[in-house]
Amino acid sequence: MRELLEPFASSLPPGAIEGYALPVSDGTARNRAGLGRAQALLAEAGWQVRESALRDGSGRAFALEILLRTGDREMAAIIEMYQPALARLGIAVRVERVDDAQYRARVDAYDFDMTPFSRFVSLSPGNEQRLYWGASGVTQPGSRNLMGMASPAAEAMIDLMLAAEDRETHVAAVRALDRVLMAGRYAVPLWYDPVSRIAHDRGLAYPARLPVYGDWSGFVPDVWWYAPGGKD
Repeated sequence: MRELLEPFASSLPPGAIEGYALPVSDGTARNRAGLGRAQALLAEAGWQVRESALRDGSGRAFALEILLRTGDREMAAIIEMYQPALARLGIAVRVERVDDAQYRARVDAYDFDMTPFSRFVSLSPGNEQRLYWGASGVTQPGSRNLMGMASPAAEAMIDLMLAAEDRETHVAAVRALDRVLMAGRYAVPLWYDPVSRIAHDRGLAYPARLPVYGDWSGFVPDVWWYAPGGKD
């Protein structure tokens, strides 16, 4: 991975080559250490809290809009927890709720400051990676490159991944791409649950050892079977 990424070292953010891990908090709502670190980084970039708001050198307030679908209650609840964390830094957040048609049109045109998204990928990354991270998505409407990412290193890793003639090269390219994405901080991970919870008829049975992703509801028909009484 180092050999693949070193030609792009000058354009890569810190952590891409040497390794990057997400920040770890104490799990409390206040998270003083994390907030202190965030304030220091913002100050380094020229943002200071003045008149109860985070402002740059010209006095412009740091404000952003989060675009949500009307009726997306789950994500709205998550954003309601995220907003106070940003407010403690002096960042003003406004949530804009629109119907499905407006949401699709605005996302396709990249007309938003921030919006939630989920990506479902296969166990063997392929062509879809260009749609997700390819530089063409910066100007081409309707791609999944919602953050406007344009990274020569990412482009090269995707090209290598798709042209790889052996598994070793493919895995190295995928892992190098992962490092570029992680270090670039292109997304804010809002939540994660390592457990899949599925309500099902007690008559359905499943293998003692499920395949990878076999506990996702979309895979249930392929690996489960019906056993009246709940017995194999």
